[in-house]
Amino acid sequence: MTMRISRRGTLLGLAGAFSLGRASLAVAAAPTEKRLAVVVLRGALDGLSAVVPYGEAGLSGLRGGLAGVEPGREGGVLELGGFFGLHPALSGLHGMFRAGEAVVVHAVAGSWRNRSHFEAQDWMEFGAERRLESGWLNRVAGALGGVPGKGADLALAVGGLTPVLLRGPAPVGSWLPQSFAPPAGDFYARVARLHAADQVTGPAVASGLRERGFAAGALGEDRRPERFGFPALAGAAGRMLAASDGPRLAALEIGGWDTHANQADRLAGPLRQLDSGLVALREGLGAAWGQTVVLVMTEFGRTVRVNGTRGTDHGTGTVAFVAGGGVAGGRVRGDWPGLGAGQLFEGRDLAPTTDLRSVSKGVLADHLGLPGAVLERVFPGSLGAAPMSGLLRG
Repeated sequence: MTMRISRRGTLLGLAGAFSLGRASLAVAAAPTEKRLAVVVLRGALDGLSAVVPYGEAGLSGLRGGLAGVEPGREGGVLELGGFFGLHPALSGLHGMFRAGEAVVVHAVAGSWRNRSHFEAQDWMEFGAERRLESGWLNRVAGALGGVPGKGADLALAVGGLTPVLLRGPAPVGSWLPQSFAPPAGDFYARVARLHAADQVTGPAVASGLRERGFAAGALGEDRRPERFGFPALAGAAGRMLAASDGPRLAALEIGGWDTHANQADRLAGPLRQLDSGLVALREGLGAAWGQTVVLVMTEFGRTVRVNGTRGTDHGTGTVAFVAGGGVAGGRVRGDWPGLGAGQLFEGRDLAPTTDLRSVSKGVLADHLGLPGAVLERVFPGSLGAAPMSGLLRG
């Protein structure tokens, strides 16, 4: 889509070209003071490791080294109320939970029963088990009045490719030169210095260059290079959403969740990135956090039992997170199906008891005020998935 792009948007797009890795960001304008950020975890998060049902009888026998450590012990999970515990890498999210600003929805899944990453991610983003002309968040933008010609310079996809979630007729731009080739290292250092004082682009550029392996000295820093791609983009998203003339919808994504082998070692890193990103998003939003809801979702869960390479395979039920200043948090929602004999889906997966569309529709209804007829257009064929109530205070 060809559109006018503001100076700040253009520069942030340049930052995104450097800092993508496994993370990306897209935003869209909408005429509302409410903000909505959707975080897609690509690769299928193991919900039983992110939110451990440590009170479940026989958990260690099913999960072995992935069962987690009970709260109060060294390396233990973070208490969520007497049965569930949050992975220790999610300390920031745990702080939001304790402050009443985050909800966990367990045993959640989309309407599909398909273990293909590609198809499941498409259906999750289209909002239907078929290909449509737009993603469901783009249809939300259209329902809110995000029509071509309104706020186009604030609708920007960072990283060249707009996710399916935000594709469609509502204005979402994408910027990345097709002929881009890496210039000399001195150029990168000059770009970093140019943006150093900008609160939006400075951290994104610096973190992106660090992620690409540039020495800290080239960026005028004394500390060692670090991999902060997703937190940097999440912080930038928060600052953009907080601006009075900024976008109101954002789609972020982070990969690294396909843990077929050595899951205990591999999962902690992505969880820390997610956690740091959610904290950075909240900090970037500032006072606008009170008008923001963040929905974190993944395409499906993983098997209950550990495989032969100390990982887990593609499953069904998993977790979703809802966070924000107005969220009625501090609770674990959903109907827990149990992990006993005869309780697993197809004898191998956490059985889903909550439709992911119900969670999304509950947010859209209570936070953005979308009526039932509009929700059905956003998620066609979803009449059987009633909006989850009580996710927001008041």
